[in-house]
Amino acid sequence: MLAIVISLQPYSDRAHILHTYTREHGRMNYMLYGLGKKKSQALYAPLSLLEIEVSPSTKSLPSVKEAHLAFVPQHLPIDMRRRTVALFIAEVLYRTLRHPMADEALFDFIATTIHILDSTEQPENIHLAFLIQLATHLGFAISEEAHPELLTLPQNRQARQRQLRGLCDYFARHIDGWQTPLSLEILTEVFTTLSDQ
Repeated sequence: MLAIVISLQPYSDRAHILHTYTREHGRMNYMLYGLGKKKSQALYAPLSLLEIEVSPSTKSLPSVKEAHLAFVPQHLPIDMRRRTVALFIAEVLYRTLRHPMADEALFDFIATTIHILDSTEQPENIHLAFLIQLATHLGFAISEEAHPELLTLPQNRQARQRQLRGLCDYFARHIDGWQTPLSLEILTEVFTTLSDQ
């Protein structure tokens, strides 16, 4: 089964909860046991695209029996900009995709974004384009007449920051209980630091 990693959260000394978005079932959470080595942890980095095998459970969450990468990124694991964008996108998914409801078109859109994030030479606007298209997939597409400033991808850091905050405000108006992603500040700091070098 194909699954996109959204988050990996500690549960106990020997277990984690793996939050994913799957092609077959939508948002799904799984128990993950025995995760120790850094190499193993890297497999479950935000936006990793996995092929997983699951063991059913009647007492708690189903558990991951086996997992391997369905897509092996070349640049994402070693590029700070791409990793930070991936962290932000994964947190947005954590806050917006809450139910086990399959949506193959949405899954394919997210998977395509992962491929683009890994391959593009300029990842600075990927998260902005992602938010614009995600709004459409979630049923509250951004109107060009009402919000033209949210639909034109910016060319500099200051404009990028304004548009990102504007998009987050737009999501807040359309999603109950929306909280601004904590990684927003990290994203801003990373791109500011790298652009100043």
